[in-house]
Amino acid sequence: MLTPKFVTTPEELHQITRLSQDNLATTITPEEKIKEGYVTWPYTPEILGTLHAISPSVIVKDGARLAGYAIVLTRECAAVYPPIENAIRQFSAIRYKGRPLLDHQVYFMGQICVDPDYRGKGVFRLLYEFHRQQFYPQYEMLVTEVSTSNPRSLRAHLSIGFTIADTHKDEIDEWNVILWDWT
Repeated sequence: MLTPKFVTTPEELHQITRLSQDNLATTITPEEKIKEGYVTWPYTPEILGTLHAISPSVIVKDGARLAGYAIVLTRECAAVYPPIENAIRQFSAIRYKGRPLLDHQVYFMGQICVDPDYRGKGVFRLLYEFHRQQFYPQYEMLVTEVSTSNPRSLRAHLSIGFTIADTHKDEIDEWNVILWDWT
């Protein structure tokens, strides 16, 4: 049975690390990247533990097995996780509904990944629905970036209600900044 929940154990952090490593853009084939999508940033159990202490991530379990994860990053995470600093700088230049994006109550998706055995079985939607149930109304929206070379991920995000707020290029890639507005 697929169950969404917050991370509660060190073993779950290790499971996230393994799934992340197995789906990194640098560890899968170009064909897999196109067909299955990929993740960009590696996460260690130490980094995840530090982030989890600020705000726990969301996972979907099938018994003891990790079916997928969605890493939660708040603004406070920038002090301990440098990659979010660059994203926050980029997000600060975006306007949404007539105001700077970061003037809204937002938090960030650090990464989402579904185990290949569970793709197409609703895990992606379960992860995000749990986010909305847990974080609204404290937050108005969830913001993340998806590489323009990762069309599977972008389609999946758009299908549940995300919209493209901006596109930009940095030293790593070209990114769509997407948001899911819950208001």
